[in-house]
Amino acid sequence: MPDATAPAGEPLFPPGYRASGILLHVTSLPSPFGIGDLGPGACAWIDRMVEAGQGWWQTLPLSPVGLGNSPYDPLSTFAASPLLLSPERLWEDGLIEQRDGAAGEFPPDRVDYEAVAELKGRLLDVAWQAFRAGRGRTAELRAQFTRFCAEHARWLDDYALFAALQERYPDRYYLQWPEPLVRRDPLALDAARRELAGAIDRCRFGQFLLARQGAQLRDYAHQRGVRLMGDMPFFVSPQSADAWANPELFLLDDQCRPRVVAGVPPDYFSATGQLWGNPVYDWNALRQTRYRWWVDRLRTLLDQVHVIRLDHFRAFTAAWHVPVSAATAESGQWVPGPGADFFEVAREAFGGLPFVAEDLGLITDDVRQLRDQFQLPGMRVLQFAFDGDPYNAFLPRYYVSNAVVYTGTHDNDTTRGWYAKLPREQQAGMWRYLEQPECGEDQVAWALLKLAWESRAALAIAPLQDVLNLGSEARMNVPGKPEGNWRWRASASQLASAAFSRLADLTAAAGRRT
Repeated sequence: MPDATAPAGEPLFPPGYRASGILLHVTSLPSPFGIGDLGPGACAWIDRMVEAGQGWWQTLPLSPVGLGNSPYDPLSTFAASPLLLSPERLWEDGLIEQRDGAAGEFPPDRVDYEAVAELKGRLLDVAWQAFRAGRGRTAELRAQFTRFCAEHARWLDDYALFAALQERYPDRYYLQWPEPLVRRDPLALDAARRELAGAIDRCRFGQFLLARQGAQLRDYAHQRGVRLMGDMPFFVSPQSADAWANPELFLLDDQCRPRVVAGVPPDYFSATGQLWGNPVYDWNALRQTRYRWWVDRLRTLLDQVHVIRLDHFRAFTAAWHVPVSAATAESGQWVPGPGADFFEVAREAFGGLPFVAEDLGLITDDVRQLRDQFQLPGMRVLQFAFDGDPYNAFLPRYYVSNAVVYTGTHDNDTTRGWYAKLPREQQAGMWRYLEQPECGEDQVAWALLKLAWESRAALAIAPLQDVLNLGSEARMNVPGKPEGNWRWRASASQLASAAFSRLADLTAAAGRRT
């Protein structure tokens, strides 16, 4: 397996490396508690992957979700989502009783975020009270908790205060808080810390438990020979502890409101572009600190995973800045990012670059040059390959080995659903490229799996939905659709599917078995 901290100048994937894996968000794992979490169910999933010969598990961001329950609009890019707390791990630590974690009724195939939040919040309350009362493994945990708070104080203190203030001012954007809190007046912050001390400590404790459970999962994956690939959103949420606690790092006005916001111009996913609304970075200010805030957030995630997918990689070269008043993203402009200087600093900080570049969308030569200068693997998505253009860079004939190939991503329809909507001439063109007779939509997911696994790319990954040959009902996200995303869950019976034996055979035949 590649070393996640390879020496400076060496690529993540050494020559001749071949492996494969599955894209599945933690929330999509089966569980009696309404949502997948960081506990035994995740370990069982790792075992299932090992049986199928898979060496990589890629997840989506694990941060507290923002608007629309999106993991790409997190309330903090440092913190972990309390929804991922494992009740079983809390039982093991003696912090709750099994009766406390009575699961109740949850939909079997989707996440009911409100119901799950109520359950996990209640369990954290019980665990916190047990910890304060000295029950369970508190004596062992207390020193670890103290050390965690000290080591992560740079982000944890602000996030815990932010979360406590959100509870005090529910349903209010932080810019609508009292003005002294918005502009972070020291006296106002000190008063809030005193008044909200209990809620702040409870939040810190929750983050400690999540970090502990995440580290246990990472250790288990390492023992089983599975690499975890995490995901780092490029931007932060406008309603985030990151923006509130670090206004000097963003392009904000005197009232701490964004002067411009992030998005992307018209592309494959949207004819009018995507207007994300995130605050954008003041790279001059970040450069003066040698990108300390960015390095800290990457290091925090690397405590939980082995490799990070850098979402929206192209923004390191240039980002699309859109006027705050714009109704769509069409009126934006490209503004330079930090470029090579950032990756020189990151390579020095980590002794290597354990990153995969999400180089999708409108990619220009300067983006490719930055990716290749640091030998970062890029992404190839087979669903983008069959538009009839014989020179389409997503066709496997054009792949380099230093790449990760996907049948589709979390932003795509499932491959079965995608094919059903594909124009007839593009369907026929795909089968011609595969040099096989046309088949029905029930065959296409595995046809693309085989194409990906047999390609030159060092790493091949498919969403679990494609391994299971599911249709559009299992789609994870529709870009530009604000509600109803991120809810899909697999069932225990689906994880017992014969598809995993078929995947093991394909993986062995393609020389990717680990």
